[in-house]
Amino acid sequence: MANGNGPLIVIGGHEDKDGDKIILSEVAGRLGDGKLVLATVASHEPEGYFDAYQKAFAPLGVTNLVELYVNEREETRSCENLDLLSDAAGIFFTGGDQLRISSQIGDTPIEDMVRTIHRRGGVVAGTSAGASVMSETMLVRGPSAESHRIGDLHMAPGLGLIRDVIIDQHFAERGRIGRLLGAVAQNPRVLGIGIDEDTAIVIEDGTFGVIGAGAVYVVDGSTVSHSNIAEADRQEALSMFGVSLNVLSSGDRFDLETRKPAARRTKS
Repeated sequence: MANGNGPLIVIGGHEDKDGDKIILSEVAGRLGDGKLVLATVASHEPEGYFDAYQKAFAPLGVTNLVELYVNEREETRSCENLDLLSDAAGIFFTGGDQLRISSQIGDTPIEDMVRTIHRRGGVVAGTSAGASVMSETMLVRGPSAESHRIGDLHMAPGLGLIRDVIIDQHFAERGRIGRLLGAVAQNPRVLGIGIDEDTAIVIEDGTFGVIGAGAVYVVDGSTVSHSNIAEADRQEALSMFGVSLNVLSSGDRFDLETRKPAARRTKS
């Protein structure tokens, strides 16, 4: 679950930046008049990210937007970078390579500052790679659009802002149900959450709500009665019985404690 008072906004990637901007509007609404730090750490070539988000956020009233980029871990200790975060109302992790985020800022003063922002009620948002890195264990790579093969999945430690959950993004668009099932098969204690593009979950107080155009898939392995994950050959397809799947769309909610979904309220 979320460790702190601030909301986590976890985005499946390719959020709308030109139309209704439902997800970015949610981020903006949580900031008030505060500063938003755009962390482009996930990208090897961050040029263009800041301009695109500045253009998208400005009409939403986010006028205090600053960029944080770290090329080497040594830079996480610079006073300049830490000052960017000291008075921030929120931080937004952009897309790229989630392993770059965890390897560059994990166990550094910047990670400590991110947690401080979260604990004092600030918003922490992430899209694509920035979504995956929020969990304790993150998916790094694995084939999409095919059945999961036992040896295909690569995972690594994330930032751990969300416990007992593993997140995948660009979910339906890249056919990633197989690899999310594989991740849950390896550790049925965790919930697998797959988030479509232009879709997000907003996590607060142990529950999340869905916003955006697509769907969110929640894979629960607590009811699994059989899996071949430990015995099968690396190239063998995954076998798993009794897994639970919930599919949620905008307005639906999910309780991370009870692992129960709730439909949005409909007009009478």
